[in-house]
Amino acid sequence: MAVTLPADVCHQYDRFSLYNSPFVAHDDGRAIDLYPSGAVAPSPVAGTVVETKQVRAPPQPYAAEHDYLLLIDTGEWMARLLHVEPSVVPGDEVGVGDPLGETVRAGFFAPWVPDHVHLEYRDHETNPYRADGSEPLAVAVDVEPLPWDGTGTVVDTGATWARLDAPAHPAPGERFVGLANGGPDDGRGGVVDGGLAHYDAGGLLGHSPSDATERAVVVAGAPVGTATGRTVAWDDVTVLANGDPITGLALFCARDRFGVKLVGDGVDFQEGEDVTVECR
Repeated sequence: MAVTLPADVCHQYDRFSLYNSPFVAHDDGRAIDLYPSGAVAPSPVAGTVVETKQVRAPPQPYAAEHDYLLLIDTGEWMARLLHVEPSVVPGDEVGVGDPLGETVRAGFFAPWVPDHVHLEYRDHETNPYRADGSEPLAVAVDVEPLPWDGTGTVVDTGATWARLDAPAHPAPGERFVGLANGGPDDGRGGVVDGGLAHYDAGGLLGHSPSDATERAVVVAGAPVGTATGRTVAWDDVTVLANGDPITGLALFCARDRFGVKLVGDGVDFQEGEDVTVECR
């Protein structure tokens, strides 16, 4: 059965993604990454802290040496959280929104990934230390699909990424939006989530985790994969930005601001530069 994350929990965060990760925990949308607006991580769950554990993370020059695992018993489920240096200890009772600690920039992240809280749910009989074994997740928010024609202007940059101004959020702060599945005039096919196509799979949100229907996935007018239910198998796609190949597109749902994010070591655009993205 799918565990549903309530709307009030989702609205504590600026962004979320079920599929924008290469790790097995996210397979079939069984984990969610929640992006807070600052360094303090508000709890997405209520319950009793069972354990906080320091774990070694893959060494990266931009990341901390260690990450942290937090286990919180919600009564019905065991919540498994990562990427937060805990200010709570075993035995503490926490409520939704209570501070758990500060986010950690972990070596599990690609260099273009912002700090976030990773959340999974497991039944009490499942080993909480294994990388897999969690329940499918759903979110109790309607994500508005934003059509996109593949063009935009760079409004923000980092060493390995650039964010475009398109598609623009129509009402920042009011609701969650995401990239529409389809061409520039088609927003009816769900919202595309995940790393296109640098991760093995992506997501097509707006459909039930138990839905087995196959659907074509189209980004900027080009076919990029096939969704079975809400999990997308990407085609052998190359993403081009102004004619040059890049690692891919990092896609997510956001309520603060929006715009397609271009990622990879070769992403070297300046603010104000116009970009055309193609998927071939």
